[in-house]
Amino acid sequence: MAENKTQPTEASVLAFLEQVEPEKKRDDSLEILRLMQEVSGYEPTLWGSSIVGFGRYHYKYESGREGDFLRIGFSPRKRNFALYIMDGVSTYDDLLNKLGKYKHGKSCLYINKLEDVDKEVLRELMERSLEAMKERYPEGA
Repeated sequence: MAENKTQPTEASVLAFLEQVEPEKKRDDSLEILRLMQEVSGYEPTLWGSSIVGFGRYHYKYESGREGDFLRIGFSPRKRNFALYIMDGVSTYDDLLNKLGKYKHGKSCLYINKLEDVDKEVLRELMERSLEAMKERYPEGA
């Protein structure tokens, strides 16, 4: 079985985020970092070259494929921020209706800038997602 392409690294999260341009995106990145760290209680880890992840879980599919991935995280992409909501974004329709301006995929919430969303709603979405992940993938299991 092939390993995930995206693996945790020893690289400095702060050094990575300090290089984000423009300055407004860098400031938003640092604010998302603080928020996710506060909500999750985990120290950040740089996964691959551009994903800031918090926590880790082990998954195993029926196919036999298994691996580790972050419990929650984000990536400051050129166009927008990708926030990784690993138990699925559409699970939170009640919160998405109050969030503000965003797009989403299965496990990714895309926002252009933090001022486009209600940060308290975003916090609640993160908290609920982390709770769901702990139930599905208990720590140490």
